Amino acid sequence: MRHEESSLTLATPSQAAGDQLYFQSWSPESPAKATIILVHGYDEHSGRYGYFAQHCVERGYAVHALDHWGHGKSAGDRGFVPHFSVYHDGLNALIAQLPAEGQQRPMILVGHSLGGLIAATYLLAQQSQFAAAILSGPAIKATDEPSAVLKTVSKLLSSIAPKLGVLGLDANGVSRDPKVVADYLADPLVSGTKISARLAAEMMQNMDLIQRDAAKITLPMLLMHGEEDSLTAPQGSVFLEKNIGSEKKLLKLYPELYHEIFNEPERDRVLTDMTDWIDNIAVK
Repeated sequence: MRHEESSLTLATPSQAAGDQLYFQSWSPESPAKATIILVHGYDEHSGRYGYFAQHCVERGYAVHALDHWGHGKSAGDRGFVPHFSVYHDGLNALIAQLPAEGQQRPMILVGHSLGGLIAATYLLAQQSQFAAAILSGPAIKATDEPSAVLKTVSKLLSSIAPKLGVLGLDANGVSRDPKVVADYLADPLVSGTKISARLAAEMMQNMDLIQRDAAKITLPMLLMHGEEDSLTAPQGSVFLEKNIGSEKKLLKLYPELYHEIFNEPERDRVLTDMTDWIDNIAVK
């Protein structure tokens, strides 16, 4: 397996133009049969996906992932984003720097948690680039749906106190494996920063967007969610399965599994489900 690390610069018109984003790639020694673009979740980073990448490389796939603006080794304020489009700008830049052979192979978009929301909204304008998409525990619906009043307050705070921390995540909801939780809490690239008022408002706005426009997504999609996920609602994946316009779509709900299904004790089965699906649907 080959592993490479580098950085890219966000270009105009991004609201974070000039900032550096870290990214890394894993690829097999022989030519890959497809390219996976991995989109990580909130307050984590691409380095937490080494096991995921190893599994995919062993199945013949190349994996490319960046640390979002405000995450991991990338520039930006932790817990904050000036505009949700900055995440999409990062994906544009990551894909643009792929070697020619990487762009010519089938591309699969894989998004987890906040990364699932980023990936889903990115598909609304960019799905023609991809052969298929996979969303793991996507943040499509909140575990407690925000009221109209809360949305109004969120928009107000986003304007007057955009960097105010308003929502923390419970690390115990990450995985049933105590070592995964302990490693997450000890990870120096996991800041523990609360979601800011601006990011919370941007997330709610984009959740509304994808719920409204889900039917515009027509490429093959696999939706994967732990039924005991306390951080993002499984109902969001159920909603997408019912409402996206894709002819080829599959919803896999995993009883007892928590939020990070790729880091649960059953991760080998989950990852095999994913790569088997890619083999059957996107790389025939």
